[in-house]
Amino acid sequence: MMIRIILHGCSGAMGRVISGLAAEMEQVEIVAGIDLNHQSDLGYPVFESLKLCDISADVVVDFASAKAVDHLLEYCGEKQLPLVLCTTGLSEEQTELVKKTAARTAILRSANMSLGINTLLKLLQDAAKVLAGAGFDIEILEKHHNRKVDAPSGTALALADSINEAMDDQYHYKYDRTIDRIKRDPKEIGIQAVRGGTIVGEHEVIFAGQDEVVSFSHTAYSKAVFAKGALEAARFLAGKKPGLYTMADVIASAT
Repeated sequence: MMIRIILHGCSGAMGRVISGLAAEMEQVEIVAGIDLNHQSDLGYPVFESLKLCDISADVVVDFASAKAVDHLLEYCGEKQLPLVLCTTGLSEEQTELVKKTAARTAILRSANMSLGINTLLKLLQDAAKVLAGAGFDIEILEKHHNRKVDAPSGTALALADSINEAMDDQYHYKYDRTIDRIKRDPKEIGIQAVRGGTIVGEHEVIFAGQDEVVSFSHTAYSKAVFAKGALEAARFLAGKKPGLYTMADVIASAT
């Protein structure tokens, strides 16, 4: 069965990577793109807005910007069109709107579309139950390119949330150690951000104990890892009942 995709934000860097990868994958086809910056070399028609798009599809894949999310959710809710929502940096109000829209159509939202990162989320929960439970301190370091505007990254927060969930939400997050000159709280997860050059994405989770350190790391060498995950998510989500899904559901369906 061929899955027909509308790519929201098709002319951006991620949109172009997804377009190239989709052309090589079986069972997926991008039938239309949405972008204010019209591009004619993508191999499918591009519209300036969803309202102007007259091509039917099975799912929307979004890699646009947070400011376009409200309209995107409204459109997918009205059309009951499944949505793979990849845009990060959403406000609390937009996050609530995602939940409300998921009652009308299937939405898959993930801070990171990489299959590797989403496997790491589960591994961290298992590790936290042993290491954090034994008093290990937890620190997260993330690195991204110099054009990324949100910090810490959505992925870093997702890693912290995964650990915290496994530990019954006992921890709080510490983003800056330069203001309060105090001893580290055993119940905090430190999260630090680095921005520079063309780093695609690096995340390291450190469990530091007495005389030993255990580290988990993930490095993305190209945007293709996110594109691959997004297209796998689109194949999974097409035809699903309304509800809020994650990449964990995609991974579970493949095992």
